[in-house]
Amino acid sequence: MKNYVKEGQKLPIFGVGPYIVFGMGIVAAVGVILCVYILKIGNLDGFWVPVFRIIGALLIALGLTVWFIGAVRSDMDASIAENRLKTDGIYAWVRNPMYSGWWLVFAGITLMWHNAWTLLTIPANWAILTVALKRTEEKWLLELYGQAYSDYLKQVNRCIPWLPGKS
Repeated sequence: MKNYVKEGQKLPIFGVGPYIVFGMGIVAAVGVILCVYILKIGNLDGFWVPVFRIIGALLIALGLTVWFIGAVRSDMDASIAENRLKTDGIYAWVRNPMYSGWWLVFAGITLMWHNAWTLLTIPANWAILTVALKRTEEKWLLELYGQAYSDYLKQVNRCIPWLPGKS
């Protein structure tokens, strides 16, 4: 798969994204398999089953929506190809909507098993996301866009979609 759209493009289309998403998926899967099926600890029943599943379904739907808007509706590929910093649309709400979407999806999937111990995978995946982005894409973008990206970092949350800040 071609990772650059045109000559002179400074950032790859996919970056480290597939590796981050794969890592978060592995953490979620291992957490579920270990807690639910192997150790059989932390399984909740009764009232908690529908609560976890409803919240899980809502997180999955929200995550897919955030990912779709960031990946498909935002025209991010053109911004990357033209070496333009994207700060409008959903990127005014969250700096990494595609990764955030996957994080929300994995959180929702984890909740579907209504297990208290698997909840630990949610902050673990947030940590993976945060560390990976700080060490890779944020460094690249700061080098490429300088002060404009530095200002953007101060105004928009990395992983959790939030109302746009005031300039």
